[in-house]
Amino acid sequence: MSFATVPDLILEPMVRNALMEDLGSYGDVTTRAVIPAETTYAARINAREDAVVSGMQVAALAFRLVDPELKVKTLIADGQPCKKGDTLMEISGKAASILSGERVALNYAGRLTGIATMTASFVAETKGTKARVTCTRKTTPNMRLVEKLAVLHGGGHNHRYSLSDAILIKDNHIAAAGGVRQVLEATKAHASHMMAVEIEVDTLEQLSEVLDTGGASVVLLDNMDNDMLREAVGMVDGRIKTEASGNVKLDRIASISATGVDYISSGALTHSARTVDLGLDF
Repeated sequence: MSFATVPDLILEPMVRNALMEDLGSYGDVTTRAVIPAETTYAARINAREDAVVSGMQVAALAFRLVDPELKVKTLIADGQPCKKGDTLMEISGKAASILSGERVALNYAGRLTGIATMTASFVAETKGTKARVTCTRKTTPNMRLVEKLAVLHGGGHNHRYSLSDAILIKDNHIAAAGGVRQVLEATKAHASHMMAVEIEVDTLEQLSEVLDTGGASVVLLDNMDNDMLREAVGMVDGRIKTEASGNVKLDRIASISATGVDYISSGALTHSARTVDLGLDF
């Protein structure tokens, strides 16, 4: 499956800041000391384990920001599987430029490939069901956009990007506002008709109140065991979308998806994914 890319213009501030952090106030002093300025070379980013690729667009941008004259060729695109030993990207040009961009490019690519790979493993467990795996806002600060893109590359789906995307009424909102009915009535009175509304419930009693009151298009079933999830799906009976969340780990995905929920959200996709081992070899 191919994926449309986000314009580099949007990603550039994030990558530029990462390069500035790595280059410091005086640039790559090691490379400047030992590599003659005119030296050219070709390098490859190689996979050292099987994975689902993500972060190639970001890695390419890192090299081009260091030196626009570098030639960067992506061989395995974001969203595609790779095997141990595969070459993901070729970079050629000034050796000093390649070395100066290497760590930032690999940090992004390894991290995002890890998220895509973990997401793919979650998605595989939902086979034969309608359940969609989604991420959350539990992302690395300043990396939310690319981490959510990595979830898409792994075959998952995105939850809201920010607090402004949709109304998501959590347990603390309910407690502060005085109850399920109160928050839903307030939402109906004040929210734009264009704004989606989701509400979190912990019990079947709360779910019943949500269904009686109306005003939500999605209900988040928080920290429910599979028997309760199954009962909740039966109560909803297709009237609104259902999302299972809380303590969602790989070994539970298959059983959760079998309950009939529409979505399964997991913060683990972005906060607990292991960085995939990628290397840049001259």
